[in-house]
Parts: sequence; C-alpha cells; structure tokens
Amino acid sequence: MLKTVSRLTLGPLARAMFRAKIVGRQNVPKSGPVLLASNHLSFIDSVIITLFAPRPVSFLAKDSYFNGSGFKGALSRTFFTSIGAIPVKRGAGQAAQDALDAGLSLLREGEAFAVYPEGTRSRDGRLYRGKTGVAWLALNAGVPVVPVALIGTDKVQPIGSKGIRPAKVTIQFGAPLDLSRHGKADSGRARRHATDEVMDAIAAMSGQARAKDYNETPATTFVEKVRRTFRSRNQL
Repeated sequence: MLKTVSRLTLGPLARAMFRAKIVGRQNVPKSGPVLLASNHLSFIDSVIITLFAPRPVSFLAKDSYFNGSGFKGALSRTFFTSIGAIPVKRGAGQAAQDALDAGLSLLREGEAFAVYPEGTRSRDGRLYRGKTGVAWLALNAGVPVVPVALIGTDKVQPIGSKGIRPAKVTIQFGAPLDLSRHGKADSGRARRHATDEVMDAIAAMSGQARAKDYNETPATTFVEKVRRTFRSRNQL
C-alpha cells in the first residue's frame, strides 16, 4: 500500500520536474516475476525506475538508510520503504551473496526486481562490463530480463552532489530477454554470455561508450589490486 501511494503521489511530480520521456512501458510484464537490469549513472536512478515503471519495483539499498535515529532516520526509513527499497549490508563475499539471495526471494514471490549489473555508478558516463549476478538471478528464478536505459539522471544528481537539479530524463524499457538458452545458473560460461547479452541490449538503447573493465572504485592497496586481478580472470 505504501509503495502504491508513493507512486501515485510522487510519480506525477517527478514526471513534471524531470520532463520525463518514458519509452517501452509495454515491455514490462504487468504481473509475474521480472528482473529489470539498468545502467547506473546517479543515486537517483532507483527512484526514477520505481516511479516511472508501469508496476511497483523493488531494489536493494544499503541498510544505513533504514537504521538512522530521530526524525531524520524515520524520514529516510519511510521514504526508502515507500519506493520499494529492501535493506541489505553491502560488501563482497557473503554480503554479496546475501544480497543476491534477497533478490531471488523477491522474484520467487512474483515481484518485479531491479539490479545494476555494473555494480556501482559510472563516474565517467561509460557503460562498464556487467557482473554476472544479473544472470545468476535470471537463470535461477527462470524469469525474463527487461533491459533498462537511463539517460540524463547524471545531470539530475551528479556524482558527489547531494542536491537534485531539474533536468530532462529519458528512461527506456527494452524488449524482455529470455536468457535460458545460455545454460544453467551454475555454469560460469552461461552466466558470462547471458550477462553480456543484457549489457549489449542496454548499450544499444543508452548509446553509451563501452568500457572493457568492471566498474570499481580504485584499489588502494597492493593486496586489493592482486585480489581484483584474480577475480576478473575467474569471471572470464
């Protein structure tokens, strides 16, 4: 109910403020489980997807947005709950798997769930290599993937900015992708090829230049650089 009220009240306001152009809403199934996979340019991307999609969409958000105290904490908690955010602890290893498991549970409950295959926001506007969690979710849940392209959200809230600026935003929902032909979720090759198909679809809509690497904040230690090198090789 809270998500429905939020969409009805904030949706028209957001459309007017961002002069929103919405393309391909009919590509999002009206019911049943579906995974939305989007490029990521701004903190506000999840809000845009949630308000402009033709149905409520859930997404993962760091748990600190829900754990604050006082009036500010309550306001943050209410807002993120109202737009479909699910609190998770962010990180690698078990934390990352817990996040995937949370998304899988939502899909198995028949919900629409959104992810960013790049993992984090693009700081230079390029579309980075997708991490294979999107394929793991789609293949395990047996659900279609709707590629999503966001354009202009980096102007609404640039990296490092805490404020929101009026700017024109375009959101395009692509034709659903059936990734099952690539194989099963336990195959690294299947996950890689399925993820690449999703990223190709996003790139075709967004028009972004492609980056060959994964999108990560710069490693600050030698150990971290070595760890990332081995991880990248294992995901090829």
